[in-house]
Amino acid sequence: MRWRGEGTGGQNVQGSAEARAAGWAGVSELTTKHTKEHEETLRGFTPLRDFVSFVVDKFRTLTGGRATREILETESRNSKLVGMARNFKDLTEREILALAISLEEEDGRVYADFADGLRETYPATAKLFDDMGAEESGHRASLIETYRERFGEHIPLIRRQDVKGFVQRRPFWLTRPLKIAEVRKQAEIMELETRQFYQKAMGQVTDAGVRKLLGDLEEVERRHQITAEALEEEITPDVEKKEDEAQRRLFVLQIVQPGLAGLMDGSVSTLAPVFAAAFATRSSNDAFLVGLAASIGAGISMAFAEALSDDGSMTGRGRPVLRGAVTGLMTTAGGIGHTLPFLIKDFHVAFSAAVIIVALELATIAWIRNRYMDTPLLSAAFQVVVGGVLVFAVGIWIGSS
Repeated sequence: MRWRGEGTGGQNVQGSAEARAAGWAGVSELTTKHTKEHEETLRGFTPLRDFVSFVVDKFRTLTGGRATREILETESRNSKLVGMARNFKDLTEREILALAISLEEEDGRVYADFADGLRETYPATAKLFDDMGAEESGHRASLIETYRERFGEHIPLIRRQDVKGFVQRRPFWLTRPLKIAEVRKQAEIMELETRQFYQKAMGQVTDAGVRKLLGDLEEVERRHQITAEALEEEITPDVEKKEDEAQRRLFVLQIVQPGLAGLMDGSVSTLAPVFAAAFATRSSNDAFLVGLAASIGAGISMAFAEALSDDGSMTGRGRPVLRGAVTGLMTTAGGIGHTLPFLIKDFHVAFSAAVIIVALELATIAWIRNRYMDTPLLSAAFQVVVGGVLVFAVGIWIGSS
């Protein structure tokens, strides 16, 4: 079909455009007319009427012009780019410098978090991380100054997660308390990774000035890596002794104390029901069932009691789930220890074996109190034995009555 307009050349083109516009307008009017006719026919058929309206609206949108189609195509392309990391080889020199700035800033903030988390228990190591963080801030300032001289004020946002090849860091620096061994290991890994980045970047750029800058930074990171590897060596014996003592206190507070409380509760509190059932029934099987139920029930109860006592944020006692698990398991273990002998069918043999295990349990509790709680051995043994004997005697007395 040929659209004819008045005149020639540009006028024909204009006539063709006007004719096409008139054609689309005609189609739209025809569609609207048929839609109104069908609305009467489809009255009462709501789902079908909605479907027809949807199709008509989409037809009008798609025939609305090239701009709509271009917008849809642009949105489609953008959606495919979301979540895609860049290849390092595709980065420009400008983007490499911007990434270096981001890396130095992130490392500096991580070191600041390390220092903050270690300051109370490991002040000497915290001071080292303060110094390393300050150096990273100085490197970042130098990079920003060089970037401004070469590329202007705007620094594009490009982070380690935006580029393929970087190892994703687990943000354990946000947890409290920090483990000194993990912190020192992470610092060494961070410096090694940053140094490798600068080495790779030097092979990527061609500008002599940028290559020199990256080479200087690589040398600085090499020294940082040596410093990170020598963190243990920079700690004096006196400081290391103090840090070991602090680590021991945390271990006692977060592991030993909950475990000892559970072991004492399981070993002592279950003596009465187990031996009461044993002497009341003279049956190893009955005593075993009572001891098993008492041990598991006490373990569950103590686990919840310890976990819900506090969240550890103020007392420094660590994660409540870990404390609850330790307490519950040790409580159950303490009760199960003198319950297992009643699997022996002979009651007298089972009873004798249970008494021996009770003595071993009480001795273990006394040793732990002496080893970790600095309680004199004789004093700890006396306290534990007196309590255990009293509960044991009560169980036998009730079972024999």
